[in-house]
Amino acid sequence: MQKILVSACLIGRKVRYDGRAKTSSDACLAGWRVEGRLVSFCPEVSGGLPVPRPAAEIEGGAGGAAVLDGAARVLTADGADVTEEFLAGARAALAAARTHGVRMAVLKEGSPSCGALSIYDGTFTGRRAPGQGVTTALLERHGIRVFTEDRLAEAASYLRTLET
Repeated sequence: MQKILVSACLIGRKVRYDGRAKTSSDACLAGWRVEGRLVSFCPEVSGGLPVPRPAAEIEGGAGGAAVLDGAARVLTADGADVTEEFLAGARAALAAARTHGVRMAVLKEGSPSCGALSIYDGTFTGRRAPGQGVTTALLERHGIRVFTEDRLAEAASYLRTLET
């Protein structure tokens, strides 16, 4: 059975920066949970950041690939550099995925770790920019396909192709 890496906040864990969860009520995700497919993970907590924690964004909205390449940092609104924690969390997510034979993930959109289509633009004004978070960029570099919580039908279709 194919396992799926999933953002812990999407399955009810209170691990987000604000101490809350972003629990998904999607039937597909619930079904995968019942089937025992989900590998729950929060890269930010695994990287050593506390709950709650200051919000963080990738400077200039540069995206996770730029952070992986050393061309951008992850900063809090007061300028604290949390890049190393984000990189450590991304590496831990990749290790967990490899341990469980994961080939796909469902991660929280908008997050500086988990965003797949968009991230906040680094200005702490609530504006988003196209791009990926640090963990998503690392997973995709290693052939793990990442879907957002809003693209679960597409994820289910992809899962079927993995299992045929």
